[in-house]
Amino acid sequence: MESVLVKILAVVLALSQVSTRPDEVRTHFDATTDRAAVLELLRGGCAHMRKVFEIESLALDDLVETALADPTIATSKAKAFHGINFADLPAVYRELCKNETPDPSPVDIGQVIEFYNKAATDLPDHARLKGLRLGGPSKVLDGKGGSFTELYSPGSRRIPVPLADIPEVVQRAFIAAEDQRFYEHKGIDERGLVRAFVVNMMQPGRPQGGSTITQQMVKNLLVGDDVTYERKVREIIVTARIERTLSKPEILALYLNSIYFGRNSWGVEMAARSYFGKSIKDVSVAEGALLAGLVKGPNYFSPDRAPERARERLGYVLGRMQEDGVIPADEAKRLEGKLPAVIPPERPREEVARNFFDYLSREAKTLPGVELANASYTIHSTIYPELQRATEAALQEGLAQYELSTGRLDFQGPEANLAEAVKQLAAARGGAAPGAGPRKPDWQEALAAARLPLSDVHWTPAILIDKGGRNGGPRVGLADGRVLALRAYRADIQRRLQLYDVVYVRVVEGGAKTAAHADLRVRPVVQGAALVLDNKTGRILAMVGGFSSGLSQLNRTVQSRRQPGSAIKPITYLAALRSGLQPNTLIRDEPVTLPPINGSMRDRDYWSPKNYDGGSWGVVTLRRALENSRNLATVGLLDGGIESSPERSLDRVCELAQEAQLYAECQHYYPIVLGAQPVRMIDLAAFYAAIANEGARPTPHAIASVEQDGRTVYRDDVKAPVWLGSADRVAFYQLKTMLQGVVLRGTANSIRQLGPYVAGKTGTSENENDAWFVGFTNDVTVAVWLGYDNGGGNGRRTLGANKTGGHVAVPIFKPIIEATWATYARQAPLAPPSPEVKRQIVTAAVDPRSGTRVADGPGAITETFRLGSDGRLDDTQYRIVSEYEVGTTGYEREGEAMDEPPGFPYYGNGQRYQAVPQSPAYPSYRRGLFGGWFFDDSERAPPMRERRYDPDYYWSHRLN
Repeated sequence: MESVLVKILAVVLALSQVSTRPDEVRTHFDATTDRAAVLELLRGGCAHMRKVFEIESLALDDLVETALADPTIATSKAKAFHGINFADLPAVYRELCKNETPDPSPVDIGQVIEFYNKAATDLPDHARLKGLRLGGPSKVLDGKGGSFTELYSPGSRRIPVPLADIPEVVQRAFIAAEDQRFYEHKGIDERGLVRAFVVNMMQPGRPQGGSTITQQMVKNLLVGDDVTYERKVREIIVTARIERTLSKPEILALYLNSIYFGRNSWGVEMAARSYFGKSIKDVSVAEGALLAGLVKGPNYFSPDRAPERARERLGYVLGRMQEDGVIPADEAKRLEGKLPAVIPPERPREEVARNFFDYLSREAKTLPGVELANASYTIHSTIYPELQRATEAALQEGLAQYELSTGRLDFQGPEANLAEAVKQLAAARGGAAPGAGPRKPDWQEALAAARLPLSDVHWTPAILIDKGGRNGGPRVGLADGRVLALRAYRADIQRRLQLYDVVYVRVVEGGAKTAAHADLRVRPVVQGAALVLDNKTGRILAMVGGFSSGLSQLNRTVQSRRQPGSAIKPITYLAALRSGLQPNTLIRDEPVTLPPINGSMRDRDYWSPKNYDGGSWGVVTLRRALENSRNLATVGLLDGGIESSPERSLDRVCELAQEAQLYAECQHYYPIVLGAQPVRMIDLAAFYAAIANEGARPTPHAIASVEQDGRTVYRDDVKAPVWLGSADRVAFYQLKTMLQGVVLRGTANSIRQLGPYVAGKTGTSENENDAWFVGFTNDVTVAVWLGYDNGGGNGRRTLGANKTGGHVAVPIFKPIIEATWATYARQAPLAPPSPEVKRQIVTAAVDPRSGTRVADGPGAITETFRLGSDGRLDDTQYRIVSEYEVGTTGYEREGEAMDEPPGFPYYGNGQRYQAVPQSPAYPSYRRGLFGGWFFDDSERAPPMRERRYDPDYYWSHRLN
């Protein structure tokens, strides 16, 4: 049996049941035992429809015979009958409608049953529409309580109103246009179906469906709008059930509040506001009739796109209203042919903070007790619009400056060309009435009216009004009327610019001796992201997931993972501090080789990292190693600095990383301590916020609270911070002071003037694929990333040699943190330790290179020391590197490799110990498996005298 005919007969089976036995509609039949019953239902349905044809004064037999003989229908030009094999129809008609028994039968009842059963499975619960409260747009406020935007589920931008608020004449307009027998039928209007059938046969054009208001409501709210026979089967059955559950007024109210009218508006109230700027209760007869006419095809009959079709449709609706006695004939004639005035369509919502808005939308769907699809809310978001705009602008300018500084500027053409608009304005000016008054230049008016493709770019649009030549360079006009010289950087770019091209520029204001000019700005290829997070609450104050959401919807703050490079190092130093080391503990910044974790003895499985500069500094303090991002020193901490073995040390680092929610699963291999495992920006920022909070990690979120009808249904105080690192607040505070040193003296010292107020860490992944800076103040954490959106492998595009986090990410951080101080929280020095921490620490002046305590004075820094359980300072300066070894090898020598003791050859082939010759000067040295020379005093070294500490000695126990 032809498949289309099977599907049609399944629909007929559903229709037959709801028409002849609405109280006993079955949704499943047995393909073997129920064949005869199904055949009888189909025949009963046909008999029922024959009676309807008689009511309509139509002879069904003659109509079918005429239709089957019509070559237009037979060649499938009638869209409603597309795909039907008309050769089978005569026999099908005789068997079902004349109760004949053709042999063989063209009807395979088994196939019809199988399709029907599948279509009628798991029908939606019609009872949930009883008392249903339709959802509408939720108002979203910014962090200051100002209006930000609106949030709604797809298909639910509506303002539900009760039926009593919809004028009776408007209700009747919809009934006249869509379902004249609404109050007479029981959900399915057989007479309407007959009329649609006849029209579809006689007019092979746009097919008519004959759906009732109830069917349309069921389609909108329950079964969906799939254009399939399965949906039609489900729609018919559910419609019959709805008519037995809801009253006609309840059905009409749901219908009028759920239908689509175009202009991104659902429901009559939103439609009235969108088209006429008024509530539905205030619309006129003609306005109500126009809205009723839109339902059949909001785009096809749109007064904006097709006013003539809209006018014809309005006349049709008014005529039907006259037939039904809703309006008198003279009023219908008076209104016919005159479209009511509609207000201009609302411009699409600006793509302001699109990444944040999408993140908020996803978060809203997860909140307990909040059902966006069925209710309207007031959502208090966390965003600060001024800070958001400043963050967007800083990132965009930073990306542009990167490409300018590296020669990677890639001009692909202007944003638009307004030559035609300028021409039209000039023509209109020529026909202007005399004395019309002064006008702006045509180019200025064209620029003001232009809609550029990227709405979230913060550079200034400018229009080229002079290409330049021998007497000067190109000149551009701005929307405020100013005309400035354009600096296009390269001759090839200048040659490609055409008159009235629109480009972005950065206006450079003039000084006493220089004139203002405009620097060209080009959409960058390089990408970036920036995030501003409140440390205490985790509220997201600004979120920028890329250069422009108009070019890429990817939110790189949450939807991508990138290698953090050295920005992940604080987790290793935190583990070292928790193990008992102090910031002045001396460690080796020397070549190191770690063995495979799996126990392999192959040389290629050993890992030997390098410092970024390729050299080593010998012996450094823990602080100096982090401040200057020394890779070898960081890796060396795994060999006895945290635990006794590298593998156990790695376990501690991984435990902390997972506890900090940096990773769901920490990849158990050594390079993760240098940032080999990718992270999400939002997770990294939350960890740095925890450092600012002495270990309390906030949960980043975009929603502060939600209200419904003036009642608070959700607050973000349920997102309490999580204490990390077994609440070792001392270790976190020490780490905080070390990260402040990164700004004052280390890899971020280009902003050292911010050192009293900011701490943070730079990060650069291998081959400069990623550049980071994550910094924090008392109040906020700001994360910045730059990189290319290319995949892994050898084809990755890098940022270029020496384009580190300190060079390209830190300059973007600076204006963002300054905007934070201007819009959110005042600038203040980093907070001192909390009372809980202060009881467990002492501070003392130390030499920054050796870590040795000294008299306070020029060159000294204040170091924070943890007190031991006995209340005394726990001195760990020489715990890893002995004082004797320091005396023989010296402290760090920046720029000079310290790969081996002076005068000794390099040894290190993966064996546990490699002995070297002894001398009086260097009694006994051995090369350890994990790199770095150490002094072996097991035989000839004199015993080291234990250092005694007088608790009353001022320099050893100086409190802040």
